[in-house]
Amino acid sequence: MLVEPRSGRLAAWGNSLLAGLVSPDDAALSIVGADAVHRVAGLPGESGPVGLTLALGRLRAMGVTGLRVALPAPGHPLGLSGPPEFNARALDAEEAVVAVGAALGLVPQVSQAGPTGDVHVEVVWDCLPVREAPPADVPSLGEAERELAEALREATAVLTRLDVAASGPVAEAAMSAYRARAEAGREVLAPGYPPRAVRVLSLAQRVGLLVSLAYERGHGGAVAASEMAARAEALRPVERVARRAQVAAYNAYVEERERG
Repeated sequence: MLVEPRSGRLAAWGNSLLAGLVSPDDAALSIVGADAVHRVAGLPGESGPVGLTLALGRLRAMGVTGLRVALPAPGHPLGLSGPPEFNARALDAEEAVVAVGAALGLVPQVSQAGPTGDVHVEVVWDCLPVREAPPADVPSLGEAERELAEALREATAVLTRLDVAASGPVAEAAMSAYRARAEAGREVLAPGYPPRAVRVLSLAQRVGLLVSLAYERGHGGAVAASEMAARAEALRPVERVARRAQVAAYNAYVEERERG
């Protein structure tokens, strides 16, 4: 379903805080979201885990001027720059945040406890050294927007032909929920992001939702092995494009700042 990566919230609201557009407390509340608590471990100069407000202040004092998102997957180190140890941790978590201005990165460890409906979620961000180098395979906002439109058209045509396009009551309910969230005016990104980044992220999230629904429906009408393979081939590139677009949107603040 539609899932906003924790790294996206941390980078977006962290960038807004670094720009002086939101208060530390507001940034921390927005980053935590529905989770119970977030802490940062391994921060230079700290002997143990600290709260988000203190951690973001420490990062700014160390010269951090921005935060980037990485959403890697097997064979696709999207947004990463090394070293291998950090990349491996980020790949296990399927996400990470990389600081600009200091050779540091943050990888989340998520723990859950409690019964269904009353789950207590705690997140510890491990602060680790990173290599200062351009992030892997991150497109510009313009490239991401074009890729999304093309991938969505191609995937929809193939999945419809194979009778596995996201449809039916479950898909309709999910899409209705997505539209309700959008219409309710939820902040897709934090203050300071350009409107194009908001547009690209919204479309990427919608594409990601459609791909998720298609996977959840199993093989649908694609009974033959060849049709199942075609279905997987249709989903794989559009899922990759959606991840690339999310990273481009979250990183837009840093990209615009670097362009001056």
